[in-house]
Amino acid sequence: MIPVQLILKNFLSYRDTTLDFRGLHTACICGANGAGKSSLLEAITWAIWGESRAASEDDVIHTGTKEVRVDFTFKTSGQQTYRVIRTRARGGSSVLEFQIETPNGFRSLTGKGVRATQDQILQHIKLDYDTFINSAYLRQGRADEFMLKRPSERKEILAELLKLNQYDELEERAKELSRQFKAKAEELERSLESMKTQLQQRDAIAQKRAELESELERLQQVQAFENVQLQSLQVVQHQRQNWEEQLNFVRQQYQNLTGDCDRLEQERASSRSQLSLLEELLAQESQIKAGYTHYQNLQSQEEGMSAKFAEYTRALAARQQKQQQLSKQIQDMERQLQQAQAQLEALQQQQQEIQQTLSKSGEVEEALAQLAAARQHLAQLDRLQMQVAPLLQQKATLQSQIDRVHASLVARLEQLEATQNQLQGQQRRQPQLQQAVMEVAVQIEELEKKRVYLQRVQEKGQERRHFIERLQAHQRDFERLLGELEQKLQMLQTPNAICPLCERPLDEHHWNRVVDKTKTEYKDTEEQLWVVREQMAVSDREIQVLRQEYREISQLLSPYDGLREQRGQLAAQLQATTDVEQQIQHIETQKQQLERSLQIGDYAHDQQAELSQLNQYLQQLNYNEQDHALARNEVERWRWAEIKQGQIKDATKREAQIAARQPELEAQIVQLQATIGQAATDSECAKEIAVLDRHISELGYDTEQHNNLRASVRQAQAWQLRYQQLLTAQQQYPQLQTRAQELEVALQARWVERQKLKHQIDSIVHQLQETANPIAQIQALEQQLAIRRRQLDEQLAQVGRLEQMAHQLEVLKNQYEQQQQQLQEVKHQYRTYQELAQAFGKNGIQTLMIENVLPQLEAETNQLLSRLSANQLHVQFVTQKAGRNGKSTKKNSKLIDTLDILIADARGTRAYETYSGGEAFRINFAIRLALAKLLAQRAGAALQMLIVDEGFGTQDSEGCDRLIAAINAIAPDFACILTVTHMPHLKEAFAARIEVNKTQQGSQLRLLV
Repeated sequence: MIPVQLILKNFLSYRDTTLDFRGLHTACICGANGAGKSSLLEAITWAIWGESRAASEDDVIHTGTKEVRVDFTFKTSGQQTYRVIRTRARGGSSVLEFQIETPNGFRSLTGKGVRATQDQILQHIKLDYDTFINSAYLRQGRADEFMLKRPSERKEILAELLKLNQYDELEERAKELSRQFKAKAEELERSLESMKTQLQQRDAIAQKRAELESELERLQQVQAFENVQLQSLQVVQHQRQNWEEQLNFVRQQYQNLTGDCDRLEQERASSRSQLSLLEELLAQESQIKAGYTHYQNLQSQEEGMSAKFAEYTRALAARQQKQQQLSKQIQDMERQLQQAQAQLEALQQQQQEIQQTLSKSGEVEEALAQLAAARQHLAQLDRLQMQVAPLLQQKATLQSQIDRVHASLVARLEQLEATQNQLQGQQRRQPQLQQAVMEVAVQIEELEKKRVYLQRVQEKGQERRHFIERLQAHQRDFERLLGELEQKLQMLQTPNAICPLCERPLDEHHWNRVVDKTKTEYKDTEEQLWVVREQMAVSDREIQVLRQEYREISQLLSPYDGLREQRGQLAAQLQATTDVEQQIQHIETQKQQLERSLQIGDYAHDQQAELSQLNQYLQQLNYNEQDHALARNEVERWRWAEIKQGQIKDATKREAQIAARQPELEAQIVQLQATIGQAATDSECAKEIAVLDRHISELGYDTEQHNNLRASVRQAQAWQLRYQQLLTAQQQYPQLQTRAQELEVALQARWVERQKLKHQIDSIVHQLQETANPIAQIQALEQQLAIRRRQLDEQLAQVGRLEQMAHQLEVLKNQYEQQQQQLQEVKHQYRTYQELAQAFGKNGIQTLMIENVLPQLEAETNQLLSRLSANQLHVQFVTQKAGRNGKSTKKNSKLIDTLDILIADARGTRAYETYSGGEAFRINFAIRLALAKLLAQRAGAALQMLIVDEGFGTQDSEGCDRLIAAINAIAPDFACILTVTHMPHLKEAFAARIEVNKTQQGSQLRLLV
């Protein structure tokens, strides 16, 4: 993907911006932090994939606007031009358009909906978002992290970049299914064992069922005979029950009449008692009327006294209310008096404090003079600082430029020395390299022969495995045939068996023929199955021998890849030793020139001259930061005088206010004291209280007299009750006389009827005594029948249980056969998913894919590294190494998985940490770029665009120069390289620059070519 044009409208910090990439090969995107450099890259990813750093989709819309649009035009490796237009309204949905350029203009490739259009875009560019940010977008720290991590962690990083985590999910799913099938198989095995134990009880259950049925028949006969006896006894018992019920009914009537007689006698006695009481009350009629009249007189007197008491109570309440009002008025005036006295005391205290403040006015005036002088001196130093500050900043900039030029010269000198040492070492090692190349070639030739033999062993092993697979297929066929034959034999063992083929009944002759033929076929199939199993065992032993031989030869071939790599390195080193002498002389001349320039300072002439003039001018200004700080401290030391001056002015104003306020408060205090003395006698409330006192005296109410009258009324109140009783007695006396006569007549009638019932009871009792009671015999028979019934129920329940058990065992037998088949299927599924879990695991497909990718990564890294280091550095990825004892023999051939990175140069293989900063940087950059190319190739796309965000702010000047040199070295491999930085002094290192500035109208672009 090669960018052509980017048009932004209301995207993040941009309002309306267009960036044309045509003519840009290597460009720098520069600007201050927060200016909007990264927003350009975010616009590309948002247009193509709809992905950005924004938390929500509406966050990409510029603040204050309602719609965003990004128009991105790019080319592919086939030089076909496409355009993607993505728009979105705030709070709405996105709209995506995809177009292709034709001779007649752009033609739409937009699908039905955003998802379909996105699939069209991915199909043409062959890159998803994750692959793009890990390939075309090189972020800081990813290669360093890859180098500095442990070998196992390197594999995890590589697996993450290759998106192998999907195999982890498949492995976990396979493990989960494997565990489920294993648990199901164990459950089926336990169930089958339990079924087998239960099926062994079938014969015992049948025998027990026959015994129970005979015992059940005997018990039923005995129960029928006892039922006849019980029915005859129940007839006699029924007759006795009728007599007993009749006797109980008559006795109940007798008891009811006896109760009625008793009740009537009690009512008669009560009526007689009430009549005597009423007669006594009627004899006291005159006395009761006289007492009731006296009670009425006393009650009228008490009512008059109560009215006077109410008036007396109202007068007392009014007097109390007025007295409270008078007390409140006096308290309010006393409180005002206290407030006025407190204010007068506070004014006197303030006047004393003001006099103390005014006494310091002379000292304050002297301090103010000192403060004015200090401020005048500080103002002079501030003006001088305004002149010196930009000069000091310019001086720092010039010194930084000089130091950077010096550092680049020193780095160049170090690089020349390192290159000279390497060339001299190569020159000395040339004979040794020639000898080493010949020895390694001989070893490789011997191992080539072993590789050919190993290939033959592998082919033979594959042939044996294919043969075993065919034998396994035959074995399954024979086992299925045996099962079918066994089923035929079982069918023939049943009575009235039919022919398994034509389903016709068989006579004895044909039955014997069919059975003999089936048994013969079963025996032949069984023998063929044994032959197949024997061939499989022999083939398994052959495969084991071949595997052992394969492992031994593979162990011998383990140094093969290392020897080939060593031969390549030695050949490269030997090739590099040609023309070494001429290169050494050229490097020596360059070294002498650099050393002379560093000794005499012959570099950055313009900056050094400008710095010298600047230093002279600064000496003339004679500005000292320490003197400036002392002047600030002097001003702060005398600033208290201004504060005191303000306090003196405030004290003068306050003194005048106090002089005016004090006489007012004294006059108010005198007036309040006089008013309080008059309020107790001459106020309106005091006069009203006097009027109420006279009214209370005129009422003449006596509490003791009123209480005595109330006691007399309570004593005479009993005559009112007696008078009411007298009136009631006069009404009830005639009614009670009539009721007494009626009770006497009813009582005589009840006595006659009770005597008749007594004679009837005696007659029924005589009949019951003459008839025998069979209840004991009935109870005995009923107990025997109940016992017999329980026995029958138990026998029937047992027979039912046995029938149910027999039916269940029949069902269980079918289930047993089905579960046996199910167990075989479950075991097969368990083995299948167990093998899949191993295949999807870290040591399965993932390791195989990583091992297939690493040679390509290694080749790409070395190709880039040879260009960055002039064929001086070489990288090798090792995925296996020997165990802890460091040996690799036939007895101990265990290898462990790893991802070690071996780095070789002209002096041999060394650890990554021993390389200089420049060499380590080139190694990191090469590995990082190789990973990017590999990811793009795996996605089916060519890596034509490269975005480098290495974080220049974290690099020193030497590191920045190395990164720029590395980018220039790999520039021919890409159609467009964009580098992001916020450091202004790096602009000149790039031929083209895209400067980003933040303004009030949004971020603005300026393209400088």
